[in-house]
Amino acid sequence: MFNLIYDDFVKRGGVLKTKELNELGLSSRQISSLVSTGEIIRIKRGFYEHSAFTPTDELIIARLFPKAVIFLESALFHYGYIDRVPLAWQIAVDRNSEKSLYEIEYPQIKPFYLKSEYLKIGADKYMTDGVEVPIFNKERTIIDLLRYENKLDTEVFRTAIANYSMDSDKNLRRLLEYGNLFNINNKLQTYIGVWF
Repeated sequence: MFNLIYDDFVKRGGVLKTKELNELGLSSRQISSLVSTGEIIRIKRGFYEHSAFTPTDELIIARLFPKAVIFLESALFHYGYIDRVPLAWQIAVDRNSEKSLYEIEYPQIKPFYLKSEYLKIGADKYMTDGVEVPIFNKERTIIDLLRYENKLDTEVFRTAIANYSMDSDKNLRRLLEYGNLFNINNKLQTYIGVWF
């Protein structure tokens, strides 16, 4: 049974919900027993990881918060635009979502509450260990960088901009389109002349 459960944890990115454990034939009592013996670890109510398989932070976040999007400095780090690991995973979430949902001890997250229509602009995904991880594309990430410039370290801002400007995959047309949607075209136009 232990190996069968382990295989399911691996297939699903290291995190299983109570419902998924029930579907594997485990009762609530058996789940509690596995937790008390240390075979599985409760991440938060209704979510567990296997003690012999440690999923990455991004896998845990993708499984716990499937509607959250990797955001700002976390996205900049993913794209290689900054090399400093953010202190907490920054995620964009619907501003109408329940705040207590994001109260977890590990991994450390910092939710940014956005209008639901803003969560769709530039939304993308990447696969890691068989799990889709939502993230904003490069251009949306640069737009967010500009929008939150005053809340970011100057070095993070400059490094990210410099690395984006050298990226051969950058899409300036899309960047300008997003600048228009977020009403920051004037700021964007000011920087584009300097960057490119």
